[in-house]
Parts: sequence; C-alpha cells; structure tokens
Amino acid sequence: MDGFMMDIIKGMCIMDNDGNRILAKYYDKNILSTLKEQKAFEKNLFNKTHRSNTEIIMLDGLTCVYKSNVDLFFYVMGNAYENELILLSVLNCLYDSISLILKKNVEKRLVLDNLEIIMLAFDEICDGGWVYI
Repeated sequence: MDGFMMDIIKGMCIMDNDGNRILAKYYDKNILSTLKEQKAFEKNLFNKTHRSNTEIIMLDGLTCVYKSNVDLFFYVMGNAYENELILLSVLNCLYDSISLILKKNVEKRLVLDNLEIIMLAFDEICDGGWVYI
C-alpha cells in the first residue's frame, strides 16, 4: 500500500523548562512569519502549557499538542481543524526519535550537544509541513 503526503504541520518546537527556544521550525510562511511573532507565540504557548497536565491546547488559531520531559517541552502545531491524533502521532514520532538518538536520556544538555542530528530528525519527520502517512 502506497502512502500519501498530508500538509498538516505548521511548526515543531523544543523549549527548555524556562520557556527558551532550543529548536523551532515553522513551515507555513503565512503564519508566524517573523522571528518576533514566533517568539511571542512560543512565550504565550509555554505560559499556557508549562503547568498544565493536558496534551493539547488551541492557541491563536492553531492546535498544539505537546509533551514535557524533565527539562524540555516538545510541541507540534497544526491548523485548528487538523486531526489531533495525527498531530499527536507526529509528536510521539519526534520524541521517540530524539529518545533513540540520545539513548533514552532526553535532557537539555544532550539535546544541545546533539543539535545537528536532532535538526536532521526534524527534517526527516516533516518536510515543509508535509508528513508521509
């Protein structure tokens, strides 16, 4: 069975437990097109999620799924109408890939030390907002 491509991802982001960006990639140039807009969105996103026990939030017209670790937060963003389960699958793929790269020791220091290969994982999971399903 052949897969197909779906344009569902608007952005992926990793932040530390202080809300600082470690790595972020945005795919839709019509939303969050400037660094200033991205940083403001990320600050708002972190403020709304860092104390929450949920996995999903609607923010500024985007559906955001996220997962937290010891000192990191992982986010995947899609349009408000996107299927949350697909976004969650992409998030789990991102987290599991990074966990394999870092030999299940996912922490800020190791992410920063291995940033180049983690950026490659970002690119392999999502190509310009398209996900191979």
